[in-house]
Amino acid sequence: MNSAIRKIIVGCVIVAIGAVAGPWAYINVVKKDAPDLLTLEPSATTTLETSTSTVVESSSTTIAEISSTTVAAPRNLDGVWSVAGESIVGYRVKEIIVGQSTEGVGRTSVVTGSLKISGQEVTEAQFTVDMTTLKSDSSRRDSQVNGRILDTTAFPTATFVLTKPIKLTAASFAGEDLAIKTTGSLTLRGVKKDVNVALVARLVDDFIKVNGSIELVFADWSIPDPSIAAIVVEDRGLLEFLIRFSR
Repeated sequence: MNSAIRKIIVGCVIVAIGAVAGPWAYINVVKKDAPDLLTLEPSATTTLETSTSTVVESSSTTIAEISSTTVAAPRNLDGVWSVAGESIVGYRVKEIIVGQSTEGVGRTSVVTGSLKISGQEVTEAQFTVDMTTLKSDSSRRDSQVNGRILDTTAFPTATFVLTKPIKLTAASFAGEDLAIKTTGSLTLRGVKKDVNVALVARLVDDFIKVNGSIELVFADWSIPDPSIAAIVVEDRGLLEFLIRFSR
């Protein structure tokens, strides 16, 4: 093998290694890990309020504990609750960059909306997201999302509207998590469709926190294939949210 051919082979090997090592280094060394799924923080709330008094007898080491337990009175939650600060809505998609798996996540806190409670039910709920404000860890991804993928110039907002009342439980009034499956209407990129959604809601102090996600098959929403060049994106992703409501 002459030196010219050897140089060509060595060059091809170097290029091939670089094609694999470059994305690996970017994903595993340079790129920050994608943020975790939006979830409610662990709760220590119980449905009972307990008061305990301790009496110590001075003439001995005996300790008598007198405990009284009372059930917390249900709170009146009736009325309209509006979306409060620190609410988050975003997308999550799986990407493969030259054989290396990663996730693309974009989020925004520019969210408006409300829910209405009457008696033991959430009778109405909706939220609207300013899609033009979605941000990820990559300006190139943001440009693609705002441009050809979601076309936020033509469709600047996305809206979810609850279409089935949610029944509340006595435990949820006391702060326990309420996990339910319900239905809603989602308008995204100019397409309006009914969707199923699993929600977890929790009353914390003066806020109602609602967490959930909706799987989106891109073709169902007229979203073009997000893949470009060496970046392959799955044909579906998640719309995830963690919303705080207050009165």
